[in-house]
Amino acid sequence: QVQLVESGGGLVQPGGSLRLSCVVSGRIFKVNTMGWYRQAPGKERELVASITSGGNTNYADSVKGRFTISRDNAKNTVYLQMNILKPEDTAVYYCNSNTLLVGLFRSLEVWGQGTLVTVSS
Repeated sequence: QVQLVESGGGLVQPGGSLRLSCVVSGRIFKVNTMGWYRQAPGKERELVASITSGGNTNYADSVKGRFTISRDNAKNTVYLQMNILKPEDTAVYYCNSNTLLVGLFRSLEVWGQGTLVTVSS
C-alpha cells in the first residue's frame, strides 16, 4: 500500500555537494514527520535530519550549517541538500517517513532502500 522511491547518492569530493530525495506514494492520507538517517560501517544508524509536516526541522550537530532538509507536501517528497561534505559523512543514507494511510487508524514507518554517499578525493 505504500511505496517509497529514493534517489541520489554517489561519489563526491570533500567540500562538494549532493542532493538526496525520496517520495512516498500509495493510498496516503497524511505524511507526518520525515527524516534522513545514515549508517557508517561499524557504527549505529543515526538521525541526520528530520522535518515535521509543519516544516519544523531538527539536525544532528555534526551536520548543522551544512545540510538542509526540506519537503514538498504536495509531492510527498523529502529532500536532503548536503553541502561542504566531509569524509566522515560517508555512509549509507536512508529516508524515513511516518505515513497515515487511507482506511487505517494507525501510521506506518516507511524506509527507503538506502543510497551510498562516499566523500573522498
